Amino acid sequence: MVKPTKSTLPTHPFILLFISILSVSVSSIMIKIFSDTSTSIAGMYRLYISVIIMLVFVPWKRIRTSLQLHIKDWAIISLAGLFLGLHFLFWMESLVHTSVASSMVILSLQPLFVMVGSYLWFKEQANLLTVSCLIAALIGSLFIAWGDIGISREALFGDLLSLIGTISVSCYLLAGQKVSHKIDANVYSIFVFFIAATVLLIYNLASHRPLVGYDSSDWTYFLLLAIIPTIFGQTIFNILLKSIGATTVSVGIIGEPVLAIIMAFLFLGETISIFQFIGGMITLFGMGMYFWVKSLKYSVQSSS
Repeated sequence: MVKPTKSTLPTHPFILLFISILSVSVSSIMIKIFSDTSTSIAGMYRLYISVIIMLVFVPWKRIRTSLQLHIKDWAIISLAGLFLGLHFLFWMESLVHTSVASSMVILSLQPLFVMVGSYLWFKEQANLLTVSCLIAALIGSLFIAWGDIGISREALFGDLLSLIGTISVSCYLLAGQKVSHKIDANVYSIFVFFIAATVLLIYNLASHRPLVGYDSSDWTYFLLLAIIPTIFGQTIFNILLKSIGATTVSVGIIGEPVLAIIMAFLFLGETISIFQFIGGMITLFGMGMYFWVKSLKYSVQSSS
């Protein structure tokens, strides 16, 4: 079980978690607005630009030290980068075919996969509260999928892409927790972002997608994706893996659908069906209760 290590963080981990959730919530809105730009291209440049920016601020000494990791650790880091690349590929594409509400709430299923993986990999036990929260999340997602069945096959296809992306990001978080005590979080982010971007590069080359010829608005879009949801979102997630673990990070991301749905309503004019509303509320209630109890436990452990 991962125990809190507050000494290495500039502030309370749940404050950082909220900042990261708010940051990644913006990405779904940006992707919907710039949906005419290939999601795989946007994801690739988003990650490569993030690597370039982070290389400016991360000391080279930390990077050289990380190069001495065992080959087994590098295999895990490589797998993490692969899964992150698959997550961006499938999840970003899902937003082209389905609504922000459906894609984001399905993404909140990741605690289900992370908790199962944590039990198999780290032997973390799931109590009755945890199981109840996961059941609530699953029921909520079924409501959302059923609502999309009544809308169109394309929406259901988008939900499927979001589900595959959710499984991929769950594997990414678990791999990150496995090596979080062996490598600096910022250095780890640089490596996995680069690997994930390369995965998308290979896909773009195989799909014969143009790598150049984009106008200034596209490059502004790529840059904003790199700074807001990647550096202030995904990087903070990686930092928190060591202190609160993959399970709590994944449960904390439950706030992402709420913020994304609100912003989609305000800025995109998207409506929410009765199925999405009921399913979303059930999912948010179940995962929100887990996160609330977890935060109380962290406060007690930190003060002792």
